[in-house]
Amino acid sequence: MAVEIKVPELGESVVEATVARWLVKAGDVVKAGDAVVALETDKVDLEVPATTDGVLASIVAEEGQDVQIGDVLGTINTAASAGEEAQPAGDRGRRTSDEREAQPATEKSETPAASERVTPVAKRMAQDEGVDLAGVSGSGAGGRVTKEDVVRHLRGREDEPVQPAVQMAQPQMSAFPAAAQAIFARPNAERETRVKLSRRRRTIAARLVEAQQTAAMLTTFNEIDMSAVMDLRQRRRQSFEEQFGVRLGFMSFFTKAVIGALKAFPQINAEIEGDEMILKHYYDIGIAVGAEEGLVVPVLRDADRMSFAEIEAKIRELGKKSQEGALSLNDLQGGSFTITNGGVFGSLLSTPILNPPQVGILGLHKIEERAVVVAGEIVIRPMMYVALSYDHRIVDGREAVQFLVKVKDLIEDPERMLLEG
Repeated sequence: MAVEIKVPELGESVVEATVARWLVKAGDVVKAGDAVVALETDKVDLEVPATTDGVLASIVAEEGQDVQIGDVLGTINTAASAGEEAQPAGDRGRRTSDEREAQPATEKSETPAASERVTPVAKRMAQDEGVDLAGVSGSGAGGRVTKEDVVRHLRGREDEPVQPAVQMAQPQMSAFPAAAQAIFARPNAERETRVKLSRRRRTIAARLVEAQQTAAMLTTFNEIDMSAVMDLRQRRRQSFEEQFGVRLGFMSFFTKAVIGALKAFPQINAEIEGDEMILKHYYDIGIAVGAEEGLVVPVLRDADRMSFAEIEAKIRELGKKSQEGALSLNDLQGGSFTITNGGVFGSLLSTPILNPPQVGILGLHKIEERAVVVAGEIVIRPMMYVALSYDHRIVDGREAVQFLVKVKDLIEDPERMLLEG
């Protein structure tokens, strides 16, 4: 019997994924619970396990193919015995005619022939180029027509290695005037490399553009004297680490300060839905982390109920999971406000982009010693520029400036965090 491997539920607001890689090959033995294919979503990577023992009979969704919840990724043949599965590939090919006929019959009955023999990318390309797929031979698993097959068909030479799709358009340039061809030509193409964006990078790009197109985004700036916090850290660092097992960093101070400011200006801890403003009476603070494949924002749930040590420990845990690619969907979902620290990379000043549907994000920057005037005297102090980007649709400039001043006051006098709760 053939059992389908389907795309599982991917989590809140995630409906599509990309097949990152197959962890087994067609004909390999699989056990129930074994990971067989890795999917990449716009938030996290996840592995899809086999639901039964058997042999991977077919791979339906090729690596790089976009799939949606419920789509068939492949099939497992549960009828094959372990002894047959372990045979060399040549022996596996010597199945009886009944077995060979049974599998196509099963696959044909389970999914429509058209969708089974053509990948979605190939189908879209064929439609765009006016190609009749009936005349295209497939080289994919089970004779599926892939994008490369369509490209080869368009070139009219079945035995020639497939060239990048961008080269297909070059003959059409003759239709343009010579001046236009000069504009579109890439004289250094042989010294360039084309790299397909990952699903996560594509999603990050789309969300950043969406944020700028849908929100009335403004940024206000201030600077903070970090002397008090740095002195407190210096005095308490060793005892704090001995007692709690984590280092006392700056992020716990800023997380606490942000919560204090959000309580004073609740419209910055909100979102817009239609013609309504949703005020959130909880403080799920997102901490932006630079991962290998792009920025991710894991969330500290109910951060107002966490101690300094709990905040530091959670940030450390999430940062480690991010570097290892082990963040779960639950780690990334939600969030009512975001903090991003470009200072760790040396950024002196920036304008952070909102993380929709949030209406506020605080950007931290590099600490530098600068000459400032204190009580009429010029002194050298460790200063940090901070930036608050906000959605002007529900946050006025006055509230945004006062929010940032509140954060500044709490950081410059950290005892107020204890006194004001």
